[in-house]
Amino acid sequence: MFIFGLLGGTYADRINRRKLLLASELIMALLVLLLLLNSLLRQPSVSAIFVLVALLQAVTGFHTPAMEALTQKMVQPADYAAVGALSGFRASAGAIVGPLLGGILVAAFGLTGAYVFDLLSFLGAVICLLLMTKMPDPESSLRSPLADAAAGIQFAVSKPELVGTYLIDIAAMLFAFPVALFPAMAEQWGGARIAGLLFSSMAIGSLIAMLFSGWSGRVRRQGRVVVIAAACWGLFIIGVGLAPVPWLAVLFLILAGGADMISGLFRSVIWNHAVPNSIRGRLSGIAMISYMTGPLLGNTRAGWVARRAAFPSASNESRKRWRNVTVGVQGLRRRPGLE
Repeated sequence: MFIFGLLGGTYADRINRRKLLLASELIMALLVLLLLLNSLLRQPSVSAIFVLVALLQAVTGFHTPAMEALTQKMVQPADYAAVGALSGFRASAGAIVGPLLGGILVAAFGLTGAYVFDLLSFLGAVICLLLMTKMPDPESSLRSPLADAAAGIQFAVSKPELVGTYLIDIAAMLFAFPVALFPAMAEQWGGARIAGLLFSSMAIGSLIAMLFSGWSGRVRRQGRVVVIAAACWGLFIIGVGLAPVPWLAVLFLILAGGADMISGLFRSVIWNHAVPNSIRGRLSGIAMISYMTGPLLGNTRAGWVARRAAFPSASNESRKRWRNVTVGVQGLRRRPGLE
């Protein structure tokens, strides 16, 4: 995602974005077809799944910047906030409905049936792109792709409003992203049912925030809203950590998801206003890296801190129980007639 996000953004400014999206969707459909064929084998290959999913992420790195760069060509600047809200609604709805639908399809039709549905969804996306109004080709560049990528990074660094949005998002996710802790929290509070609520609650909050985002188009100081929303995210995550009961933690996660979506909405408005369309693909790739790496780093930090501070006694107790079980099994093996 990191490598191909930069390259995808560069090529989104060099070739026709609609054609790039069509090619990416067809390649992703082919990779899903390979996953489907792998599921039909008597012994499906786990290694093939890892390789194909990595390739899917690489193609997504090409796909996402081109898709986000189309916004400036399709709508007026006054509608950037509305488009950002619609994109947030799409992402939130997908985060909620996608895993739910996947579970239903696997339960009803097995893995093969789920892959067939996924394959058809890509073909539906291809049809929508074919029906889209044709986009003009970008201006040709005489520089190499690496030089174009470097020029995009130089532009991003030169704009304080862009650097600020990147740093705020990375900081919010790095120091306050709790998802890695959900399994341990669920184990304390009742198991898989609570885990499902914890994992879906932030997406529910994001969806609610988008449904009531009509006010966003009237905001003139988007940067201030980004800062306030990021601060609220941090406060709500603190509330999750201090929550004594699961329903209160879920409530704070819903609020945090809403704050994060508001922050993301206004970051997208700032990006659309600050970035010329000629380099929008490259800057979309850089933005994608900023909001994709933050949660990954945040999960790493959360797991490390929890291991060092939050659950040391639980870990020691688990080791004691495991030693007791091991001693018991060894004692049974020493009894006559038992192997």
